[in-house]
Amino acid sequence: METHIQNLLNKLSIASTSIATITLILLLLQIPQTCIPPNISTTKPHLKFPSSTCDSPLLHHHRHLPLSKKNSRLWSSNSWQKQLLSYTHFFTHLKLLHNHSRVLCVSAGAGHEVMALKNMGLEDVTGVDLVDSLPLVRKADPHNLPFFDGVFDFIFTGHLSEALYPIRFVAEMERTVRSGGVCVVVVAECGDQQVLEIVGLFRNSSFVGAMNVTLIGMPMTRIIMRTR
Repeated sequence: METHIQNLLNKLSIASTSIATITLILLLLQIPQTCIPPNISTTKPHLKFPSSTCDSPLLHHHRHLPLSKKNSRLWSSNSWQKQLLSYTHFFTHLKLLHNHSRVLCVSAGAGHEVMALKNMGLEDVTGVDLVDSLPLVRKADPHNLPFFDGVFDFIFTGHLSEALYPIRFVAEMERTVRSGGVCVVVVAECGDQQVLEIVGLFRNSSFVGAMNVTLIGMPMTRIIMRTR
């Protein structure tokens, strides 16, 4: 049974990875060259420009931007804002949260969902992933969460299909959410049988419902579980 579920999650992971790879390739194709060879020479040293943009002192400065400036540039990008709006729309329509909900986002990546929840007025939102992305996401192993039992009201993940050990991953979500709390999982769009197999990973929760949604521009399936 566990092997069958792992194969299912592997298929979902491959679908997500393929979409991400295509997106990355398209982005790379749009990136202009940063090192432009000179085509004009000058005889006056004091007027001589850098031999290429790679020699520019501005480039050296950009490599050492403070974290706050890097984040400011990232968060103001069109891509970030579009994903932020998508997550805000997603959480707003859940109607399961209030300002005092204690929320955990597992495998939160760069932290789009964390920022969306904070912007919605939630006061206690924590994001974790294997690699930190401060200040929104801190480093922690999703298979061994550094939190006491039952400390969260709501746990969200959009990366269950990428988990090395999905049963352990889910068990940690159930352990750290309070009795009566909610776990929400989003995976690549799938059918009823696949939903039931994912629901079967939750040993201490009851199935609330599932539906197809669009999140960050991709067709997904949202699964809601409530812990007993």
